[in-house]
Amino acid sequence: MDQSLEYAQMLEIPVSTVNVVKKKSLFSRKAKPADDLKDKVVDSVNERLGELPEQTEEFNGYVETEDLTAPVKQKKKMGIAGKIIIAETAAACLLAAGIFLTNVFVPNTAINTFMGGLTAVKVKEAAYNQFKLTSVVSELSDATVAVTAEGVIHFTHKGAVYPVCDGEIASITKTDDLYTVKIAHTSKFSSVITGLDTVYATEGEKIKSNLPFGYSNGENEVRVSMYDGSTLLNCYTLSGAVPVWNS
Repeated sequence: MDQSLEYAQMLEIPVSTVNVVKKKSLFSRKAKPADDLKDKVVDSVNERLGELPEQTEEFNGYVETEDLTAPVKQKKKMGIAGKIIIAETAAACLLAAGIFLTNVFVPNTAINTFMGGLTAVKVKEAAYNQFKLTSVVSELSDATVAVTAEGVIHFTHKGAVYPVCDGEIASITKTDDLYTVKIAHTSKFSSVITGLDTVYATEGEKIKSNLPFGYSNGENEVRVSMYDGSTLLNCYTLSGAVPVWNS
C-alpha cells in the first residue's frame, strides 16, 4: 500500500472512543499498603482537631511568648560568711560615724582622747641647757646685774625687763602692787620674775626674748629664777648681764 494513501485514509476515519489497555509487567512489585496508612493518619489528625475547643477570643495580631533563649537568673543564697562581712561593714560605718559626730560636738570625750593619743606624734622637748639665754635687761641699760650662789639673777634699776628665752606666759599674780610672772619655756623648764611694776603681756601669750614683757620703776629689786621642774637651777654664770650655762 502506498504510504501517502494510507495516511490520507487514516485521517478520514472517524474516531469516537479509544480504549487503552495496560498490561501488567511480570516483574512489577506488589503494591504496598501506603495509601491505606496515609488515609488512617489523616483521619486521626482530623479527629483530634475536631476535639479542640473553639477559639472564642479575638486574635489581636500577635502572640506573647516567653523568650526561651534568655538566660535564667537564679537568686543566689547568701551564706553565713557573707552575712558576717555585711554585719562587720555596717558596724565599722556606725563606729566611724559615731567618732565623727563626737569629734564635732563633744571633742573632750574619752574615746577622742584615746584616739588622739594613738595618732599624736610625740616630739621630744629640748633640755633646759639647750636653750640660749639672753639678758633680762636691755643691751643699752647700765643696770648692775648679779647672780646669787643659789642661781637667782637680781638687779634694781629703772627700765624694761626681758625674758631669758622664748616662752609663754603661764601665770601672772599681783602682791603689794608688784607683779610676779611665771614663763613656761617647756613643760619642765620655766622662769619666775618678781618685783615688776607693770606687765605688758597676758596669760597664755607667747613672748620673745628680744621683746620686753614687763617694766620696773627702779624702786624695787627685780629677781629672776630658773627651774627644771621644781628644782632651782644654779648651773650658769653671768657674762656681763647675759647668763651662760656652765659647760
